[in-house]
Amino acid sequence: MAIEGEYLRSLDKEKIWQRYCGFFDFSIKEFMDIQNTLLLEQLELISQNPLHKEILKADIPNTIEEFRKLVPLTTYDNYAPYLGNCKEDFLLEKPCCWGRTSGRGGKPKWVPYTQKAIDWLGRVSITTLILACASKKGEVNIGDGIRVMQNVPPRPYFTGIGAWVLTQQMDIKMIPPTDKYENQPFEKKIEDGFKMALHTGVDILGSLTTILIKMGERFTEQSKGLKISRDMLHPKTMSRLIQAFLRSKKEKRAILPKDLWPLKGLLCYGMDTNIYKQQIIHYWGKEPLELYGCTEVGMIAIQAWNKKWLTFSPFAVFLEFIPEEEWLKNREDNSYQPPTILMDEVEPGKLYEIIITSFHGMPFLRYRLGDLIRIISLEDKEAGIKLPQMMFESRADSIIDISGFTRLDEKMIWQAIANTGMPHEDWAARKESALDKPVIHIYIEPKDSIDAKDLECSIHEQLKSLDKDYNNLENMLGIKPIRVTTLSKGSFQNYLEEKRKAGAELAHFKPPHINASDSDIKTLLSLTSDQ
Repeated sequence: MAIEGEYLRSLDKEKIWQRYCGFFDFSIKEFMDIQNTLLLEQLELISQNPLHKEILKADIPNTIEEFRKLVPLTTYDNYAPYLGNCKEDFLLEKPCCWGRTSGRGGKPKWVPYTQKAIDWLGRVSITTLILACASKKGEVNIGDGIRVMQNVPPRPYFTGIGAWVLTQQMDIKMIPPTDKYENQPFEKKIEDGFKMALHTGVDILGSLTTILIKMGERFTEQSKGLKISRDMLHPKTMSRLIQAFLRSKKEKRAILPKDLWPLKGLLCYGMDTNIYKQQIIHYWGKEPLELYGCTEVGMIAIQAWNKKWLTFSPFAVFLEFIPEEEWLKNREDNSYQPPTILMDEVEPGKLYEIIITSFHGMPFLRYRLGDLIRIISLEDKEAGIKLPQMMFESRADSIIDISGFTRLDEKMIWQAIANTGMPHEDWAARKESALDKPVIHIYIEPKDSIDAKDLECSIHEQLKSLDKDYNNLENMLGIKPIRVTTLSKGSFQNYLEEKRKAGAELAHFKPPHINASDSDIKTLLSLTSDQ
Protein backbone atom coordinates (compact mmCIF):
# COMPACT_ATOMS: atom_id res chain seq x y z
CA MET A 1 0.00 0.00 0.00
CA ALA A 2 0.84 3.09 0.56
CA ILE A 3 4.25 4.21 -0.31
CA GLU A 4 3.65 7.65 1.20
CA GLY A 5 1.49 6.13 3.91
CA GLU A 6 4.59 4.41 5.29
CA TYR A 7 6.23 7.80 5.79
CA LEU A 8 3.14 9.13 7.55
CA ARG A 9 3.25 6.14 9.93
CA SER A 10 6.98 5.97 10.58
CA LEU A 11 8.15 9.61 10.70
CA ASP A 12 7.58 12.08 13.53
CA LYS A 13 5.53 15.19 12.78
CA GLU A 14 8.56 17.42 12.27
CA LYS A 15 9.98 15.10 9.60
CA ILE A 16 6.56 14.63 7.97
CA TRP A 17 6.24 18.42 7.66
CA GLN A 18 9.74 18.68 6.23
CA ARG A 19 9.05 15.98 3.63
CA TYR A 20 5.77 17.42 2.36
CA CYS A 21 5.90 21.14 3.16
CA GLY A 22 9.62 21.88 3.50
CA PHE A 23 9.77 23.85 0.24
CA PHE A 24 8.05 26.78 1.99
CA ASP A 25 11.40 27.37 3.76
CA PHE A 26 13.41 27.71 0.53
CA SER A 27 15.13 30.91 -0.49
CA ILE A 28 14.68 32.07 -4.08
CA LYS A 29 18.24 30.86 -4.81
CA GLU A 30 17.45 27.39 -3.46
CA PHE A 31 14.23 27.40 -5.49
CA MET A 32 16.12 28.24 -8.70
CA ASP A 33 18.84 25.66 -8.01
CA ILE A 34 16.20 22.92 -7.78
CA GLN A 35 14.43 24.22 -10.90
CA ASN A 36 17.66 24.17 -12.91
CA THR A 37 18.71 20.72 -11.66
CA LEU A 38 15.33 19.15 -12.48
CA LEU A 39 15.21 20.81 -15.91
CA LEU A 40 18.64 19.42 -16.84
CA GLU A 41 17.45 15.95 -15.75
CA GLN A 42 14.33 16.41 -17.86
CA LEU A 43 16.36 17.49 -20.91
CA GLU A 44 18.42 14.33 -20.66
CA LEU A 45 15.24 12.24 -20.47
CA ILE A 46 13.48 13.87 -23.40
CA SER A 47 16.56 13.91 -25.63
CA GLN A 48 15.79 10.22 -26.18
CA ASN A 49 12.08 10.77 -26.77
CA PRO A 50 10.87 10.46 -30.40
CA LEU A 51 7.93 12.79 -29.59
CA HIS A 52 10.15 15.82 -29.08
CA LYS A 53 12.35 15.09 -32.04
CA GLU A 54 9.22 14.93 -34.17
CA ILE A 55 7.80 18.20 -32.78
CA LEU A 56 11.02 20.23 -32.79
CA LYS A 57 12.66 18.63 -35.85
CA ALA A 58 15.95 19.12 -34.01
CA ASP A 59 17.97 17.78 -31.11
CA ILE A 60 17.13 18.94 -27.60
CA PRO A 61 19.65 21.53 -26.31
CA ASN A 62 21.93 20.45 -23.47
CA THR A 63 21.98 23.69 -21.46
CA ILE A 64 19.20 25.77 -19.94
CA GLU A 65 20.30 28.88 -21.82
CA GLU A 66 20.19 27.09 -25.18
CA PHE A 67 16.89 25.47 -24.28
CA ARG A 68 15.20 28.84 -23.64
CA LYS A 69 16.78 30.39 -26.70
CA LEU A 70 16.23 27.63 -29.27
CA VAL A 71 13.03 25.83 -28.23
CA PRO A 72 9.93 27.78 -29.32
CA LEU A 73 6.87 28.28 -27.16
CA THR A 74 4.34 25.48 -27.72
CA THR A 75 0.61 24.84 -27.31
CA TYR A 76 -1.38 21.62 -27.26
CA ASP A 77 -1.80 21.90 -31.04
CA ASN A 78 1.88 20.98 -31.34
CA TYR A 79 1.31 17.72 -29.42
CA ALA A 80 -2.20 16.75 -30.54
CA PRO A 81 -1.13 14.74 -33.63
CA TYR A 82 1.09 12.54 -31.44
CA LEU A 83 -0.90 12.33 -28.18
CA GLY A 84 -4.50 12.66 -29.37
CA ASN A 85 -6.74 9.66 -28.66
CA CYS A 86 -4.09 8.27 -26.28
CA LYS A 87 -1.50 7.43 -28.92
CA GLU A 88 1.65 5.82 -27.54
CA ASP A 89 3.75 5.42 -30.70
CA PHE A 90 5.91 8.48 -30.00
CA LEU A 91 6.37 7.98 -26.25
CA LEU A 92 9.56 6.77 -24.64
CA GLU A 93 7.69 4.71 -22.04
CA LYS A 94 4.18 3.38 -21.67
CA PRO A 95 2.09 5.79 -19.57
CA CYS A 96 0.90 4.77 -16.14
CA CYS A 97 -2.44 6.36 -17.06
CA TRP A 98 -3.95 9.07 -19.28
CA GLY A 99 -5.49 12.32 -18.11
CA ARG A 100 -8.05 14.26 -20.08
CA THR A 101 -9.35 17.79 -20.15
CA SER A 102 -12.30 18.79 -22.29
CA GLY A 103 -10.60 21.96 -23.51
CA ARG A 104 -12.31 24.76 -25.37
CA GLY A 105 -14.65 24.12 -28.28
CA GLY A 106 -15.09 20.47 -27.36
CA LYS A 107 -11.57 19.45 -28.41
CA PRO A 108 -10.20 17.16 -25.68
CA LYS A 109 -6.58 17.18 -24.57
CA TRP A 110 -5.09 13.79 -23.71
CA VAL A 111 -2.08 13.76 -21.39
CA PRO A 112 0.12 10.70 -20.67
CA TYR A 113 1.16 10.40 -17.01
CA THR A 114 4.45 8.66 -16.30
CA GLN A 115 4.92 6.62 -13.12
CA LYS A 116 7.25 9.33 -11.79
CA ALA A 117 4.52 11.93 -12.38
CA ILE A 118 1.95 9.79 -10.54
CA ASP A 119 4.37 9.33 -7.63
CA TRP A 120 4.87 13.08 -7.48
CA LEU A 121 1.12 13.69 -7.63
CA GLY A 122 0.62 11.30 -4.71
CA ARG A 123 3.19 13.15 -2.65
CA VAL A 124 1.87 16.65 -3.38
CA SER A 125 -1.72 15.48 -2.79
CA ILE A 126 -0.72 14.57 0.77
CA THR A 127 0.84 18.03 1.04
CA THR A 128 -2.57 19.55 0.28
CA LEU A 129 -4.26 17.43 2.98
CA ILE A 130 -1.68 18.48 5.58
CA LEU A 131 -2.00 22.18 4.71
CA ALA A 132 -5.81 22.07 4.57
CA CYS A 133 -5.86 20.85 8.17
CA ALA A 134 -3.07 23.14 9.44
CA SER A 135 -3.54 26.53 11.09
CA LYS A 136 0.15 27.06 11.83
CA LYS A 137 3.51 26.01 10.48
CA GLY A 138 4.53 22.46 11.38
CA GLU A 139 1.02 21.29 12.31
CA VAL A 140 0.19 17.76 11.05
CA ASN A 141 -3.37 16.57 11.70
CA ILE A 142 -3.78 13.71 9.22
CA GLY A 143 -3.11 10.00 9.48
CA ASP A 144 -4.44 6.54 8.67
CA GLY A 145 -8.17 6.25 8.14
CA ILE A 146 -8.76 9.93 7.51
CA ARG A 147 -12.18 10.51 5.91
CA VAL A 148 -12.13 12.54 2.71
CA MET A 149 -15.28 13.47 0.79
CA GLN A 150 -14.42 14.35 -2.80
CA ASN A 151 -16.91 16.24 -4.97
CA VAL A 152 -14.69 16.06 -8.03
CA PRO A 153 -15.11 14.64 -11.55
CA PRO A 154 -13.75 11.08 -11.92
CA ARG A 155 -10.78 9.83 -13.90
CA PRO A 156 -9.55 10.60 -16.52
CA TYR A 157 -10.09 14.20 -15.32
CA PHE A 158 -7.12 15.48 -13.33
CA THR A 159 -9.08 15.93 -10.09
CA GLY A 160 -10.29 12.33 -10.34
CA ILE A 161 -6.74 11.10 -10.91
CA GLY A 162 -5.63 13.00 -7.81
CA ALA A 163 -8.37 11.38 -5.69
CA TRP A 164 -7.51 7.93 -7.04
CA VAL A 165 -3.79 8.42 -6.40
CA LEU A 166 -4.47 9.26 -2.76
CA THR A 167 -6.16 5.89 -2.27
CA GLN A 168 -3.03 4.22 -3.68
CA GLN A 169 -0.65 6.18 -1.46
CA MET A 170 -2.18 6.04 2.01
CA ASP A 171 -4.84 4.40 4.15
CA ILE A 172 -7.70 6.76 3.43
CA LYS A 173 -11.50 6.47 3.52
CA MET A 174 -12.78 8.15 0.37
CA ILE A 175 -16.44 9.25 0.36
CA PRO A 176 -17.95 8.07 -1.92
CA PRO A 177 -15.53 5.26 -2.88
CA THR A 178 -13.64 6.27 -6.03
CA ASP A 179 -13.78 2.81 -7.63
CA LYS A 180 -17.57 2.48 -7.29
CA TYR A 181 -18.48 5.93 -8.62
CA GLU A 182 -16.16 6.46 -11.57
CA ASN A 183 -18.90 5.54 -14.02
CA GLN A 184 -21.78 7.20 -12.17
CA PRO A 185 -23.25 10.61 -13.11
CA PHE A 186 -21.48 13.42 -11.32
CA GLU A 187 -24.68 14.68 -9.63
CA LYS A 188 -25.41 11.18 -8.23
CA LYS A 189 -21.89 10.95 -6.88
CA ILE A 190 -22.34 14.22 -4.97
CA GLU A 191 -25.81 13.30 -3.69
CA ASP A 192 -24.77 9.83 -2.54
CA GLY A 193 -21.59 11.20 -1.01
CA PHE A 194 -23.52 13.48 1.33
CA LYS A 195 -25.90 10.66 2.27
CA MET A 196 -22.93 8.42 3.15
CA ALA A 197 -21.29 11.24 5.09
CA LEU A 198 -24.32 11.53 7.37
CA HIS A 199 -23.35 8.08 8.65
CA THR A 200 -19.55 8.12 8.38
CA GLY A 201 -18.70 11.75 9.14
CA VAL A 202 -16.07 13.75 7.21
CA ASP A 203 -12.61 15.07 8.10
CA ILE A 204 -11.65 16.77 4.83
CA LEU A 205 -13.86 17.96 1.98
CA GLY A 206 -12.47 18.58 -1.51
CA SER A 207 -14.67 20.32 -4.05
CA LEU A 208 -15.13 22.84 -6.80
CA THR A 209 -16.04 26.08 -5.02
CA THR A 210 -19.22 26.62 -7.05
CA ILE A 211 -20.56 23.25 -5.89
CA LEU A 212 -19.86 24.09 -2.24
CA ILE A 213 -21.79 27.33 -2.47
CA LYS A 214 -24.76 25.73 -4.23
CA MET A 215 -24.81 22.82 -1.78
CA GLY A 216 -24.65 25.23 1.15
CA GLU A 217 -27.56 27.30 -0.20
CA ARG A 218 -29.66 24.25 -1.03
CA PHE A 219 -28.93 22.52 2.26
CA THR A 220 -29.87 25.59 4.29
CA GLU A 221 -33.18 25.98 2.42
CA GLN A 222 -34.09 22.30 2.76
CA SER A 223 -33.12 22.08 6.44
CA LYS A 224 -35.97 24.42 7.37
CA GLY A 225 -38.47 21.71 6.43
CA LEU A 226 -36.31 18.68 7.25
CA LYS A 227 -38.25 15.43 7.50
CA ILE A 228 -36.83 12.23 8.96
CA SER A 229 -36.55 9.50 6.32
CA ARG A 230 -35.80 5.81 6.67
CA ASP A 231 -32.19 6.42 5.64
CA MET A 232 -31.72 8.68 8.68
CA LEU A 233 -32.73 6.10 11.32
CA HIS A 234 -29.21 4.77 11.83
CA PRO A 235 -27.99 5.68 15.37
CA LYS A 236 -24.88 7.51 14.08
CA THR A 237 -26.93 9.52 11.60
CA MET A 238 -29.58 10.40 14.20
CA SER A 239 -26.90 11.47 16.67
CA ARG A 240 -25.32 13.72 14.05
CA LEU A 241 -28.70 15.27 13.16
CA ILE A 242 -29.66 15.89 16.80
CA GLN A 243 -26.35 17.59 17.58
CA ALA A 244 -26.68 19.75 14.46
CA PHE A 245 -30.27 20.67 15.40
CA LEU A 246 -29.26 21.68 18.93
CA ARG A 247 -26.34 23.74 17.67
CA SER A 248 -28.52 25.61 15.18
CA LYS A 249 -31.23 26.26 17.78
CA LYS A 250 -28.67 27.63 20.22
CA GLU A 251 -27.51 30.10 17.55
CA LYS A 252 -31.09 30.77 16.36
CA ARG A 253 -30.60 29.89 12.71
CA ALA A 254 -31.21 27.12 10.18
CA ILE A 255 -29.03 24.02 10.20
CA LEU A 256 -25.87 24.56 8.14
CA PRO A 257 -23.55 21.92 6.65
CA LYS A 258 -20.89 22.81 9.26
CA ASP A 259 -23.29 21.65 12.00
CA LEU A 260 -23.37 18.15 10.56
CA TRP A 261 -19.76 17.92 9.46
CA PRO A 262 -17.22 19.77 11.64
CA LEU A 263 -14.32 19.65 9.18
CA LYS A 264 -10.60 19.45 9.85
CA GLY A 265 -9.83 20.83 6.40
CA LEU A 266 -11.41 22.13 3.22
CA LEU A 267 -9.81 21.97 -0.25
CA CYS A 268 -11.21 24.20 -3.00
CA TYR A 269 -10.44 24.91 -6.62
CA GLY A 270 -11.94 27.43 -9.04
CA MET A 271 -11.24 31.10 -9.64
CA ASP A 272 -14.24 32.11 -7.52
CA THR A 273 -12.77 30.69 -4.29
CA ASN A 274 -11.48 34.01 -3.00
CA ILE A 275 -14.66 35.82 -4.10
CA TYR A 276 -16.90 33.53 -2.04
CA LYS A 277 -14.49 32.77 0.82
CA GLN A 278 -16.73 34.27 3.53
CA GLN A 279 -19.77 32.37 2.26
CA ILE A 280 -17.77 29.14 2.28
CA ILE A 281 -16.76 29.76 5.88
CA HIS A 282 -20.39 30.59 6.78
CA TYR A 283 -21.73 27.33 5.34
CA TRP A 284 -18.84 24.95 5.98
CA GLY A 285 -17.13 26.46 9.02
CA LYS A 286 -13.62 26.27 7.63
CA GLU A 287 -11.37 28.57 5.65
CA PRO A 288 -10.61 26.85 2.32
CA LEU A 289 -7.15 25.92 1.07
CA GLU A 290 -6.85 27.04 -2.53
CA LEU A 291 -4.92 25.09 -5.17
CA TYR A 292 -3.63 25.88 -8.65
CA GLY A 293 -2.96 23.12 -11.16
CA CYS A 294 -3.99 21.65 -14.49
CA THR A 295 -4.34 18.37 -16.34
CA GLU A 296 -1.17 18.86 -18.37
CA VAL A 297 1.17 18.87 -15.37
CA GLY A 298 -0.73 18.41 -12.10
CA MET A 299 -0.35 20.65 -9.05
CA ILE A 300 1.68 23.83 -9.58
CA ALA A 301 1.05 26.12 -6.59
CA ILE A 302 -0.56 25.81 -3.15
CA GLN A 303 -1.63 28.13 -0.36
CA ALA A 304 0.34 27.87 2.86
CA TRP A 305 -1.11 27.19 6.31
CA ASN A 306 -2.29 30.81 6.65
CA LYS A 307 -4.59 30.35 3.61
CA LYS A 308 -3.43 33.61 2.03
CA TRP A 309 -1.66 33.66 -1.34
CA LEU A 310 -0.27 30.72 -3.33
CA THR A 311 3.34 29.54 -3.44
CA PHE A 312 4.85 27.75 -6.42
CA SER A 313 6.43 24.36 -5.81
CA PRO A 314 9.93 24.07 -7.34
CA PHE A 315 9.36 20.34 -7.96
CA ALA A 316 6.27 20.65 -10.15
CA VAL A 317 7.43 22.22 -13.45
CA PHE A 318 10.11 24.54 -14.79
CA LEU A 319 8.56 28.00 -14.68
CA GLU A 320 8.89 30.85 -17.14
CA PHE A 321 6.76 33.99 -17.37
CA ILE A 322 5.74 36.29 -20.23
CA PRO A 323 5.33 39.86 -18.91
CA GLU A 324 1.96 41.48 -19.61
CA GLU A 325 3.33 44.00 -22.11
CA GLU A 326 4.94 41.20 -24.15
CA TRP A 327 1.78 39.09 -23.93
CA LEU A 328 -0.20 42.02 -25.33
CA LYS A 329 2.22 42.38 -28.26
CA ASN A 330 1.80 38.69 -29.03
CA ARG A 331 -1.99 39.02 -28.72
CA GLU A 332 -1.95 41.70 -31.42
CA ASP A 333 0.58 39.87 -33.61
CA ASN A 334 0.57 36.06 -33.48
CA SER A 335 3.93 35.89 -35.26
CA TYR A 336 5.64 37.83 -32.47
CA GLN A 337 7.66 35.57 -30.15
CA PRO A 338 7.50 37.11 -26.66
CA PRO A 339 10.56 36.81 -24.40
CA THR A 340 10.23 35.19 -20.98
CA ILE A 341 11.69 35.77 -17.54
CA LEU A 342 12.34 33.34 -14.69
CA MET A 343 11.01 33.06 -11.15
CA ASP A 344 13.83 35.15 -9.65
CA GLU A 345 13.02 38.00 -12.06
CA VAL A 346 9.28 38.52 -11.43
CA GLU A 347 8.07 41.82 -9.95
CA PRO A 348 5.31 42.40 -7.38
CA GLY A 349 2.00 43.64 -8.76
CA LYS A 350 2.80 42.51 -12.30
CA LEU A 351 0.65 40.26 -14.52
CA TYR A 352 2.28 37.36 -16.38
CA GLU A 353 1.34 34.53 -18.71
CA ILE A 354 2.72 31.35 -17.20
CA ILE A 355 4.90 29.03 -19.33
CA ILE A 356 5.81 25.54 -18.09
CA THR A 357 8.18 22.75 -19.03
CA SER A 358 7.29 19.35 -17.61
CA PHE A 359 9.33 17.43 -15.05
CA HIS A 360 8.99 13.72 -14.20
CA GLY A 361 9.20 12.58 -17.83
CA MET A 362 5.98 14.37 -18.85
CA PRO A 363 5.93 15.67 -22.45
CA PHE A 364 5.43 19.45 -22.52
CA LEU A 365 8.21 21.90 -23.48
CA ARG A 366 7.87 25.66 -22.95
CA TYR A 367 4.14 25.08 -22.96
CA ARG A 368 1.55 27.87 -22.88
CA LEU A 369 -1.11 26.88 -20.38
CA GLY A 370 -3.18 29.91 -21.42
CA ASP A 371 -3.30 31.23 -17.84
CA LEU A 372 -2.56 34.72 -16.54
CA ILE A 373 -1.25 34.98 -12.98
CA ARG A 374 -0.40 37.98 -10.83
CA ILE A 375 2.59 38.19 -8.51
CA ILE A 376 1.27 39.76 -5.30
CA SER A 377 4.58 40.11 -3.47
CA LEU A 378 8.07 38.62 -3.38
CA GLU A 379 7.48 37.06 0.04
CA ASP A 380 4.88 36.42 2.71
CA LYS A 381 6.27 38.10 5.82
CA GLU A 382 3.39 36.85 7.97
CA ALA A 383 4.25 33.21 7.26
CA GLY A 384 7.99 33.74 6.88
CA ILE A 385 7.95 32.52 3.26
CA LYS A 386 10.75 34.02 1.14
CA LEU A 387 9.28 33.03 -2.25
CA PRO A 388 7.06 35.06 -4.62
CA GLN A 389 3.35 34.90 -3.80
CA MET A 390 0.86 34.54 -6.66
CA MET A 391 -2.82 34.41 -7.48
CA PHE A 392 -4.60 33.11 -10.57
CA GLU A 393 -5.96 36.07 -12.53
CA SER A 394 -7.76 34.65 -15.58
CA ARG A 395 -7.60 32.53 -18.68
CA ALA A 396 -5.68 34.38 -21.38
CA ASP A 397 -8.59 33.81 -23.78
CA SER A 398 -11.22 34.91 -21.20
CA ILE A 399 -10.68 38.62 -21.67
CA ILE A 400 -13.18 41.20 -22.92
CA ASP A 401 -11.49 44.26 -24.39
CA ILE A 402 -13.54 47.47 -24.66
CA SER A 403 -12.27 50.10 -27.10
CA GLY A 404 -8.66 49.21 -26.26
CA PHE A 405 -9.24 51.13 -23.03
CA THR A 406 -9.92 48.41 -20.48
CA ARG A 407 -9.71 44.62 -20.35
CA LEU A 408 -12.12 42.77 -18.08
CA ASP A 409 -11.56 39.14 -17.18
CA GLU A 410 -13.87 36.50 -15.72
CA LYS A 411 -12.80 37.11 -12.13
CA MET A 412 -13.41 40.86 -12.35
CA ILE A 413 -16.94 40.43 -13.75
CA TRP A 414 -17.66 37.65 -11.24
CA GLN A 415 -16.55 39.88 -8.37
CA ALA A 416 -18.71 42.76 -9.61
CA ILE A 417 -21.79 40.53 -9.81
CA ALA A 418 -21.07 39.11 -6.35
CA ASN A 419 -20.63 42.61 -4.90
CA THR A 420 -24.15 43.59 -5.95
CA GLY A 421 -25.40 41.12 -3.35
CA MET A 422 -28.00 39.75 -5.78
CA PRO A 423 -28.56 35.99 -5.36
CA HIS A 424 -28.22 34.30 -8.73
CA GLU A 425 -27.90 30.84 -10.25
CA ASP A 426 -25.28 31.51 -12.94
CA TRP A 427 -24.25 33.92 -15.68
CA ALA A 428 -22.50 34.26 -19.04
CA ALA A 429 -20.95 37.40 -20.52
CA ARG A 430 -19.56 38.29 -23.91
CA LYS A 431 -18.63 41.23 -26.09
CA GLU A 432 -21.36 42.28 -28.48
CA SER A 433 -22.22 45.36 -30.54
CA ALA A 434 -25.11 47.75 -29.81
CA LEU A 435 -25.67 50.73 -32.11
CA ASP A 436 -22.21 50.11 -33.55
CA LYS A 437 -20.61 50.39 -30.11
CA PRO A 438 -18.95 47.53 -28.16
CA VAL A 439 -20.80 46.37 -25.04
CA ILE A 440 -20.38 43.67 -22.41
CA HIS A 441 -23.63 41.74 -22.51
CA ILE A 442 -24.32 39.72 -19.34
CA TYR A 443 -26.94 36.96 -19.41
CA ILE A 444 -27.84 36.16 -15.81
CA GLU A 445 -30.41 34.04 -13.96
CA PRO A 446 -31.47 35.88 -10.75
CA LYS A 447 -32.98 33.86 -7.91
CA ASP A 448 -35.37 36.70 -7.11
CA SER A 449 -37.27 39.10 -9.33
CA ILE A 450 -35.17 42.12 -10.32
CA ASP A 451 -35.32 44.77 -13.02
CA ALA A 452 -32.62 44.24 -15.66
CA LYS A 453 -31.86 47.96 -15.87
CA ASP A 454 -31.40 48.25 -12.09
CA LEU A 455 -29.04 45.28 -12.15
CA GLU A 456 -27.23 46.78 -15.12
CA CYS A 457 -26.56 49.96 -13.13
CA SER A 458 -25.47 48.02 -10.05
CA ILE A 459 -22.93 45.91 -11.97
CA HIS A 460 -21.69 49.01 -13.78
CA GLU A 461 -21.07 50.82 -10.48
CA GLN A 462 -19.27 47.81 -9.01
CA LEU A 463 -16.98 47.56 -12.04
CA LYS A 464 -16.18 51.26 -11.72
CA SER A 465 -15.09 50.72 -8.12
CA LEU A 466 -13.06 47.62 -8.97
CA ASP A 467 -11.20 48.81 -12.06
CA LYS A 468 -9.89 52.34 -12.63
CA ASP A 469 -9.66 51.87 -16.41
CA TYR A 470 -13.31 50.82 -16.53
CA ASN A 471 -14.17 53.85 -14.39
CA ASN A 472 -12.41 56.08 -16.91
CA LEU A 473 -14.60 54.74 -19.72
CA GLU A 474 -17.49 56.75 -18.32
CA ASN A 475 -15.51 59.67 -16.89
CA MET A 476 -13.38 60.30 -19.96
CA LEU A 477 -15.27 58.75 -22.88
CA GLY A 478 -18.86 58.83 -21.66
CA ILE A 479 -19.20 55.08 -22.30
CA LYS A 480 -21.40 52.80 -20.18
CA PRO A 481 -20.83 49.43 -21.87
CA ILE A 482 -22.85 47.03 -19.66
CA ARG A 483 -26.02 45.37 -20.96
CA VAL A 484 -27.98 42.84 -18.89
CA THR A 485 -30.52 40.23 -19.96
CA THR A 486 -32.23 38.41 -17.08
CA LEU A 487 -33.17 34.77 -17.62
CA SER A 488 -36.06 32.95 -16.01
CA LYS A 489 -35.59 30.48 -13.18
CA GLY A 490 -34.29 27.12 -14.38
CA SER A 491 -32.62 28.42 -17.56
CA PHE A 492 -29.15 27.13 -16.72
CA GLN A 493 -30.53 23.84 -15.41
CA ASN A 494 -32.47 23.44 -18.67
CA TYR A 495 -29.28 24.16 -20.59
CA LEU A 496 -27.49 21.46 -18.56
CA GLU A 497 -30.22 18.91 -19.32
CA GLU A 498 -30.14 19.81 -23.01
CA LYS A 499 -26.38 19.32 -23.18
CA ARG A 500 -26.53 16.07 -21.23
CA LYS A 501 -29.14 14.66 -23.64
CA ALA A 502 -26.91 15.67 -26.55
CA GLY A 503 -24.03 13.65 -25.05
CA ALA A 504 -21.84 16.65 -24.12
CA GLU A 505 -18.94 16.20 -21.73
CA LEU A 506 -19.24 17.27 -18.09
CA ALA A 507 -17.13 20.39 -18.65
CA HIS A 508 -19.59 21.63 -21.29
CA PHE A 509 -22.78 21.25 -19.22
CA LYS A 510 -22.96 25.04 -18.94
CA PRO A 511 -21.85 27.85 -21.26
CA PRO A 512 -18.48 29.48 -20.54
CA HIS A 513 -18.68 32.57 -18.37
CA ILE A 514 -16.72 34.63 -20.87
CA ASN A 515 -17.19 34.88 -24.63
CA ALA A 516 -19.80 32.15 -25.06
CA SER A 517 -20.52 31.29 -28.69
CA ASP A 518 -23.58 32.41 -30.66
CA SER A 519 -24.83 28.84 -30.42
CA ASP A 520 -24.45 28.74 -26.62
CA ILE A 521 -26.35 32.00 -26.14
CA LYS A 522 -29.04 31.00 -28.63
CA THR A 523 -29.57 27.71 -26.77
CA LEU A 524 -29.66 29.46 -23.39
CA LEU A 525 -32.22 32.02 -24.56
CA SER A 526 -34.40 29.37 -26.17
CA LEU A 527 -34.62 27.55 -22.83
CA THR A 528 -35.73 30.49 -20.71
CA SER A 529 -39.51 30.58 -20.33
CA ASP A 530 -39.66 34.37 -20.64
CA GLN A 531 -38.44 34.27 -24.26
